[in-house]
Amino acid sequence: MERREFHVKQSHQDEHDQDEHGGVGEIDSVTDADTTDDSFDVGTPLAEEIQDLARRRQVIASTTLPLPSQTRIFTISNQKGGVGKTTTVVNLSAALAKSGARVLVIDLDPQGNASTALSVEHREGTPSVYDVVVNDRELEEVIQKSPEFDGLFVVPATIDLAGAEIELVSMVAREQRLSRALNRFLDEYDIDYVLIDCPPSLGLLTINAFVAASEVLIPIQCEYYALEGLSQLLKNIQLIERHLNPRLQVSTILLTMYDSRTNLAHQVAADVREHFPNEVLDTIIPRSVRISEAPSYGQSVISYDTNSSGSLSYMEAAAEIARRGVPR
Repeated sequence: MERREFHVKQSHQDEHDQDEHGGVGEIDSVTDADTTDDSFDVGTPLAEEIQDLARRRQVIASTTLPLPSQTRIFTISNQKGGVGKTTTVVNLSAALAKSGARVLVIDLDPQGNASTALSVEHREGTPSVYDVVVNDRELEEVIQKSPEFDGLFVVPATIDLAGAEIELVSMVAREQRLSRALNRFLDEYDIDYVLIDCPPSLGLLTINAFVAASEVLIPIQCEYYALEGLSQLLKNIQLIERHLNPRLQVSTILLTMYDSRTNLAHQVAADVREHFPNEVLDTIIPRSVRISEAPSYGQSVISYDTNSSGSLSYMEAAAEIARRGVPR
């Protein structure tokens, strides 16, 4: 069956003007013109960082990302909270959409932070992913278009989702409800990437996400306790692969919250790469004020400050994911 492009009205939220909110003020937002000042010392660490950022911007601007031959479905998950999971969903989806891909974000976290960051309506009573997994509504009935970029769509989460775990317990095929709805949608509409944001726990909502996906992306923060709980998460993924979804695989690990000034961050990054040499992306997401600020304006860092180091890092991570394709 030939799939159609999906079109939906944009969220009623006002679009945010990038020039108004993006601004500059970090080192990573200095423009190339600043490096031409005769009094600028090109041998300083600041100058080297500015030149590196300029080089990275040029590489990204000249790169065309390949689109997948079939829809790639990612579950972004980590049982440990505060690792940059939702931030990764929001910014990777925006980066992929900016590169020309058609991206669907499914917010499966009752907190609804991904919905907030992508500036879509998710007040109580808004048609949401709750209606899909509990009330059997079709995905196309609840999807909203994010004002971030063309081709970026969101299935929002509302507070109703907080009670879904209990309601799902008695339902038939409770682990496959999201998967079946998503498959029906993808049979009809053309989407390149689906990114599912999970709650930081292994309940029925997260299991639904694992059953619906073919790939798992695990964000790991470059801090103490980074690997704590990861072995249990991997065991749970293996169980789901064995009993519920044989297509599921951990394809991608992304290092986040990296502070190059600390020995601990270097050590954690080295340890993760040693344990997962094939899964860890070369790109590392740094700690960045811009990444933290962007959600408060209902934006990704990609649109909030496109020239910042955080934005460039997520663009580079998206490019790496696109080029890697599905590992075999």
